[in-house]
Amino acid sequence: MSHKKLLLAASAAVLLNVSPAIAASDADLDALRAEIQSMRDAYESKIDQLTSKVETLEAKQTQTSRATTAGIANIEPAAGGAPAPATAQRNIKDSSFNPAVGIVLNGKYNNFSSKESEIAGFALGEEGERGTEGLGIDETELNFSANVDDKFRGSATIALHEHEGETEVELEEAYVATTALASGVEVKAGRFFSELGYLNSHHGHADDFADRPLANRAFLDNNYGDDGVQVSVVLPTPIYTEIGAGAFRGNDNPAGGAEGGDIGAWTAYGRVGGDVGNNTSWRLGLSTLQADNVSREAGHEGEEVLFEGDSSVYIADARAVYAPTGNNAEQEVIFQGEYFIRDEDGTYEDTEAATGAIDYNDSQSGWYAQSVYKFHPKWRVGARYSQLYAGDVPAGLAGSSLDDGGHDPWAATAMVDWTNSEFSRIRAQFSREEVADNQDDNQFTLQYIMSLGAHGAHNY
Repeated sequence: MSHKKLLLAASAAVLLNVSPAIAASDADLDALRAEIQSMRDAYESKIDQLTSKVETLEAKQTQTSRATTAGIANIEPAAGGAPAPATAQRNIKDSSFNPAVGIVLNGKYNNFSSKESEIAGFALGEEGERGTEGLGIDETELNFSANVDDKFRGSATIALHEHEGETEVELEEAYVATTALASGVEVKAGRFFSELGYLNSHHGHADDFADRPLANRAFLDNNYGDDGVQVSVVLPTPIYTEIGAGAFRGNDNPAGGAEGGDIGAWTAYGRVGGDVGNNTSWRLGLSTLQADNVSREAGHEGEEVLFEGDSSVYIADARAVYAPTGNNAEQEVIFQGEYFIRDEDGTYEDTEAATGAIDYNDSQSGWYAQSVYKFHPKWRVGARYSQLYAGDVPAGLAGSSLDDGGHDPWAATAMVDWTNSEFSRIRAQFSREEVADNQDDNQFTLQYIMSLGAHGAHNY
């Protein structure tokens, strides 16, 4: 109403100024002037009140800021006299100091048609062997991870699994990594799964199948994890480009037998990737593992062989993901594969037959290709084929685990899984393996994977 009066008053004043023919009494003009002045006084009073409130709030904010600053300043500095603002922040917010803790429960039921499990032409390590038949736990993981401060993060994974009827505890990973280096550089130090091919850096519960392909089992003993340092950098290129290299103690298969303080193995890798449209992504990679002065014993009981010399593994990997609707949570198709070559130069010895050291200089190779189709947000089906090619076995090692008997091992696998949420998955899998001449093995696996607590997203 007051706005309407002001408008009328202004209109009246204008009419009085430009149209002297319009008559008005002095009393009417005085009334209008008084109304306008009253409205002006009311608005000025309101503005004064608002200004006072703003000044009061600003004063309170300044007082709070000074108190917080004083509280941080009173916290003791870190060892060595350097201030510790990150520690101070954690003391103010206790919850940010707690690490993320998670447990992955992994159980299986396995049924095999063949009692023999060796892969002809290859001496497998303990982790690469076929699983235990019947009911049992596969690999239960206990994970800890947190930011150390504004420059570092840390992670540790403790795994429990059964081997030959006994529960074994293994420290799979325990490392620190940088978080704030310039130019896309990251440094990782400790024990960890190296960046080799695609699957090696992933934990088993993140796989699309209940077991690893034959090539990963034969050449990397499922995963190559070792103590060392790795440096990687994401380059400023139009597409995703990453390169990296690592130096390791050389304790794990296919290295093994590290002694002294020298570097026993080193790795290098490069990968590129990108998007095609809004529903397709891809990645290609090349990597190598070089192990010198290896002393590695492997094979089944009664067929152990000892290798001494140099071992080189080369891997090419590829992966593509297609989401027909543009939303991976609804539908997606994954294509993935890796190709392995292993060159070894040294000597092999059949320790059971006491053959003595026999010269060996040859190559072995293998590959797998797989596809997984998510046709429903909770349901997926997948198929995988893997193949191995053994090298020529020296005459002195005929009959040992390195003797392929003229057969190239292969395996065909199909699976279906149901994922109720990001924390639970149940999988059924059937595999037919022909890993030795006249040795067919039909394998059925029923698996559950359950995650409790915090668990970070898996890599692409």
